[in-house]
Amino acid sequence: MDAILHALIERVAVGDEQAFAELYDLVSGPVLGVVTRILRDRSRSEEVTQEVMLEIWLKAPKYCRQPGNVMAWAVTMAHRRAIDRVRHEQASADREDRIEQLDVRRPVDEVVETALARLDTELVRTALDRLTELQRQSIVLAYYGGYTYREVSQVLDTPVGTVKTRMRDGLIRLREYLGAHQ
Repeated sequence: MDAILHALIERVAVGDEQAFAELYDLVSGPVLGVVTRILRDRSRSEEVTQEVMLEIWLKAPKYCRQPGNVMAWAVTMAHRRAIDRVRHEQASADREDRIEQLDVRRPVDEVVETALARLDTELVRTALDRLTELQRQSIVLAYYGGYTYREVSQVLDTPVGTVKTRMRDGLIRLREYLGAHQ
């Protein structure tokens, strides 16, 4: 089975849609099973499974450059994506709880809030521009793109240790810059 999956992923890596359909038939069931065990909701699980399958399609060329078990790779992606969904939903629920606890009698000036949000965004952009290229790319991929250290390392073709160091140094510089401008 592993040899079949490996042959399929190699064809998928070059854009073979028929190979992807075959791979989908073999992998989507186990992926859905992992996701459903975590999310415990069929419709949300199906949605996350589709996201994982899309990610497999997009990342197939990168996967082919490294040895490994295709099914384990797919199931690991599914597990991570499902955990991310749980965390996101919990954060949303926590945010809604905090909003409900706010004093709703206090007037909210939307113009001021919008202006402050724009200033914060501009400040962060300026701070990011002050970083080295590798620091900025690593931080943007990890925090805005949702990549892991290993994935950032692969995208940037840089050792994982270097990525971790550059991210740490970049975050320290960001904190110092943003702290001085608050």
